[in-house]
Amino acid sequence: MSSKTPFSAFQFDESMLMKLLVDQVVDYAIFMLTPEGIVATWNAGARRIKGYAADEIIGQHFSRFYTEEDRASGLPGQVLEAALRDGKFEGEGWRVRKDGSRFRASVVIDPIRGDAGELIGFAKITRDVTQRVQLEETRNALQQAQKLEAVGKLTGGVAHDFNNILQVVGGNLQLLRDHLANDPLADRYLKSSIEAVARGAKLSSQLLAFARKQPLQPIVVNLGRVVRDMEELVRRAIGETIEVEIVVSGGLWNTTLDPYQLENVILNLAINGRDAMANGGKLTIEVGNALLDDSYVQSAPDITPGQFVMLAITDTGTGMTKEVLDRAVEPFFTTKPEGQGTGLGLSMAFGFVKQSGGHFRIYSELGHGTTIKMYFPRAMEPEALIRTPISTEVTGGTETVLVVEDDIDVQNTVVEMLQTLGYKVLKADNAESALAVLKSGVQCDLLFTDVVMPGPLRSPELARQAKELFPDIEVLFTSGYTQNAIIHGGRLDPGVHLLSKPYTRETLAMKIKQVLDARRQAQQRSVLAVDDNADSLQMCCEMLELMGYQVRGVGTAEEALKALTAASFDILLTDVSLPGKSGIELAKIAKQQYPAMRVVFSSGYADLGEEAKGLNARLLQKPYDMEAMKKALE
Repeated sequence: MSSKTPFSAFQFDESMLMKLLVDQVVDYAIFMLTPEGIVATWNAGARRIKGYAADEIIGQHFSRFYTEEDRASGLPGQVLEAALRDGKFEGEGWRVRKDGSRFRASVVIDPIRGDAGELIGFAKITRDVTQRVQLEETRNALQQAQKLEAVGKLTGGVAHDFNNILQVVGGNLQLLRDHLANDPLADRYLKSSIEAVARGAKLSSQLLAFARKQPLQPIVVNLGRVVRDMEELVRRAIGETIEVEIVVSGGLWNTTLDPYQLENVILNLAINGRDAMANGGKLTIEVGNALLDDSYVQSAPDITPGQFVMLAITDTGTGMTKEVLDRAVEPFFTTKPEGQGTGLGLSMAFGFVKQSGGHFRIYSELGHGTTIKMYFPRAMEPEALIRTPISTEVTGGTETVLVVEDDIDVQNTVVEMLQTLGYKVLKADNAESALAVLKSGVQCDLLFTDVVMPGPLRSPELARQAKELFPDIEVLFTSGYTQNAIIHGGRLDPGVHLLSKPYTRETLAMKIKQVLDARRQAQQRSVLAVDDNADSLQMCCEMLELMGYQVRGVGTAEEALKALTAASFDILLTDVSLPGKSGIELAKIAKQQYPAMRVVFSSGYADLGEEAKGLNARLLQKPYDMEAMKKALE
């Protein structure tokens, strides 16, 4: 054919060419709807963005891409009506993919009419703009940082005062409950009121979070902030049948990683957890500091000892068999039915952690759920203070410890550790064997048992029966699950002692000594409570007395200093905001005179700031209950 052959000679089928071109577009979801909103065509971009193959979606109503909230409000029908009325609809909103995840969509809908003006259907173009929206939000936050700081100071002050009010209301409600224990109607009213206080505390914490909000640094990040920012996204992704708990330890270290990749990892693992809890359950995301020492890394040659930030994600789902656990991080390995999972979630998380110089562990018990722990190296800012050397002194004892562990390798290691510490050690492979040892009359000072054991007798029941046989015996649980995941998941009663795996010899020695010493140190201690709010002070003193402390309550720092000259106190519990001298100024003077006295600050703020550093003080954040007070004073 001559190079000068006219274009018209090629005889293209225009409709076929247009269909071919549209189908090959991958950045935009382009498809047709019938006048009733039924999907009639489906291109490659639609398959990529929304996750459905053409044969899965053609013939279905387009409203399935909308969130449940939007469907309930009738939004899908409203956008078609707007397109008909205005000749075009343009807008943005959250849409749902096949896997249940949400994305931000930019949508254009045009009505298509025939030669006679009749409505043939609609042409719909959707673009995924989630990343653009996230970048715009970050840019806007950076540009308005100074304005937000000014507004944040005002908001934080309001939240602080609100917390003081909630503290008085909530504390008195808890004290009142003890006096109305036999009145069901009053108890119902009290529960409702306490729940309202909890909701108010949540609102106050959200205000405080806004007050402290700062743009994330591009390299050094705080994992707690990243996780909290993702909470709403995680809740939406896993659905309403799954309870979500976010736990971030105080004094959290920074770490160096890519926060956007971390968000993908958390979301993937959360969805994996959701899929393992088909009938509902609980997802716990926990962030805390961790020390991995030489004894631990001997069993993990891929990591060097040091300080790490731990991110743990726990579900209460089906768990994994040993065979599945051995292959869990293999790419494309999945136990889900075909088409319901890529098998890349865990492998992507594993690769990300390794590239970040971290450590990755999975703990799982069939029928009890899974905990995934990720350890990231601690990041030290150039101007940070030199870290205090960690004591390597290890002390043991001569008491008798019964070790109950079904993993023989772990059992042998623990037995050896305890024997080198001087303890007399007995061992059992399961709860039934341990109970037989106890029933034989052998005197034991401590029962050290794994939480999840094979056989019909559960570890909590073993602990209960052990207490019946030997009322003075102490119980220490251990588990690969995090403490919050176990206790709040209902597997153990509040107040139990727990040592999370992996633990070092030093940690084991310290924990056992702490548990055994508590029995020998059950002596009453005295507290000096300082609060200028009379109602709050009275409520605080009554709580302390109920907990067995000797209490002296005063309203100002000046009165507190006079009390300190007249009597000795083990603990100073003071509000930060006081007339005259502040609580922090009072604590500094008290610590100079009485260095051994412990200091606990109570405040509506979540951070004491630079002024309180060096006092080795704890924070009791308002509003608090007796359990929070107990933990702060221990």
